Amino acid sequence: MIQKSYDGSPTLYIVPTPIGNLEDITIRALNILKEVDVIFAEDTRTTKQLLNYFDINNKLISSHLYNENQNEEKELNYLKDGKNIAVVSDRGTPVISDPGYILVRNAIEHGYNVVCLPGPTAVIPALVMSGLSGGPFTFYGFLNSKESKRKNELETLKMSSYPIVFYEAPHRLIKTLNNIYETLGNRNIAIVREISKKYEEVIRGTVEHILKNMENLKGEIVIVVEGNHDKQTFDNLSIKDHVNLYIEDGLTTNEAIKKVAKERGIPKSEIYNEYHHIN
Repeated sequence: MIQKSYDGSPTLYIVPTPIGNLEDITIRALNILKEVDVIFAEDTRTTKQLLNYFDINNKLISSHLYNENQNEEKELNYLKDGKNIAVVSDRGTPVISDPGYILVRNAIEHGYNVVCLPGPTAVIPALVMSGLSGGPFTFYGFLNSKESKRKNELETLKMSSYPIVFYEAPHRLIKTLNNIYETLGNRNIAIVREISKKYEEVIRGTVEHILKNMENLKGEIVIVVEGNHDKQTFDNLSIKDHVNLYIEDGLTTNEAIKKVAKERGIPKSEIYNEYHHIN
């Protein structure tokens, strides 16, 4: 199905909102928030503060992690009536580690346009300020809150040669940094805190150095971890896991197999057969 985003049909707009400084919102975002028929908001109180600041008076419907499924029918009723909808989270871009995915999927499945405006997100400023990447990267979002599962997640990321971006809550930061140290090693990292706010701060260094010198941090936190530059650690992976690692990084299966064969010094045909379980 081909979407013609601006054909005049009912549309679900994904509208990024400021993660700190209210002046980061775009003119287009403000216009959309004024013009749509209703706004589905993660927290109506937070969104109301934003709307009041810019003198916008529009209808709000609560749509958060725990009730988003229940809003699918409401969403479709608006779209069927030819109405336009905006979806906002408390801060940043909806769907990116925030609610909104269910409404997006529901609109697409029923043939309605979904348009995402460019705008604030914590990922890109943190990555740029980290000094750890000028090219490809992996965005992971929040690791699992349970330590055993968090360690397993980190283990699957261990071989990625690209920087990895995580979101983390202040109360879990120390535990997560210790898990990163134990699983990924003493890599260079950057902790970027309170992006675009008055108390924005970037802490750069190795995991070990930061753990020894860091004070308790508060606010919105992003962790950027240096990619793996140790070419020998793939020996700890099975061939299937090694191939899947590069597929997760965006390579096709054949490209991943070719890269694994080169790194292991094994004929491509052997990697192919092992991966596809061909005897």
